[in-house]
Amino acid sequence: MINKKILIVEDEVKISDIVKAYLEKEGFTTTVAPTGQKAISLLKERYDLIILDLMLPDMSGEDICQVVREDSDTPIIMLTAKSDEDDRIHGLGIGADDYVVKPFSPRELVARVKAHLRRVKGKKDTSSFNSRDLVIDPLRFEVRKNDITVILTPTEFKLLQCLSEHPGQVFTRLQLVNVILGYDFEGYDRTIDAHIKNIRHKIEDNQKSPSYIKTVYGIGYKFSGQADAD
Repeated sequence: MINKKILIVEDEVKISDIVKAYLEKEGFTTTVAPTGQKAISLLKERYDLIILDLMLPDMSGEDICQVVREDSDTPIIMLTAKSDEDDRIHGLGIGADDYVVKPFSPRELVARVKAHLRRVKGKKDTSSFNSRDLVIDPLRFEVRKNDITVILTPTEFKLLQCLSEHPGQVFTRLQLVNVILGYDFEGYDRTIDAHIKNIRHKIEDNQKSPSYIKTVYGIGYKFSGQADAD
């Protein structure tokens, strides 16, 4: 994880100082933006992960998240005092990868940062489905739909990759949480639904009758795309 660059968007100095100290102890390079405008100006640089407070003095964290998602799949961990489940679902729905509620454990936050920065290890062949209608390229961390590149967040990519590598297998929401986060996530397994909704919006021709990610009611989800012959 050494040399990974983290942007901390947080207006409370005590919190940003603590997060910065814990991350730098683990070898990360950190930059702090106390306002939304400062964060947007810093986005000209490339960061490996963004920790984003939702309640900033000049603009909302949701707006910043949407700006990031216009041209980047950088992992975003939202940091906020909001604890309502609807707020969590909304945050994930606009492109965040994780949601941490204040007060929080700095060690847990670091663990989540590390989990989101893990990439698929080893070389894997590109997979294509339904006569190359959908192409998943783990080496480039890229998904193409009808030869058009689709921007997925790292969490969405991991989720789609997991499902596509086990076609027909039914995964519970909790199993998918464990797969994509890689540690014991103390949160709502229903947040998986928000990620699935996002993926369907990006890869399905008809979200109400999806070809790739099917809902198995009362259990979870499965991948139904037809793999192309080599």
